[in-house]
This record gives sequence, C-alpha cells and structure tokens, in this order.
Amino acid sequence: MGAWLFWKQRNACVFEANMPSMVKILRTFDEEHHLWCLAGARDLRRLGLRTV
Repeated sequence: MGAWLFWKQRNACVFEANMPSMVKILRTFDEEHHLWCLAGARDLRRLGLRTV
C-alpha cells in the first residue's frame, strides 16, 4: 500500500503539477488502512497502526 501511495503522489506531481507532501501520503495511508480494516482485512489490524 505504501509503494502504491508514493507512486500515485509521484504521478500527481508529474502530471498534475502537485507539490510532493509526506504529510498527505501519511494521512492517505491512515485513511486507507482504516477503510481496509473496516472491509475485513484482519491482518492489517495486527500492524497496530492508528486508524482515522
């Protein structure tokens, strides 16, 4: 998931002239993690990450 989010941000910077933002990547990762857990991805909960 992390690599995918970096790739999406890279594409946004290249093709949409967005500014890179580590804060945005971390926030998006947090949101995605939460949604995956809600969808039933039990193994992600074991990572012990904070959810949104």
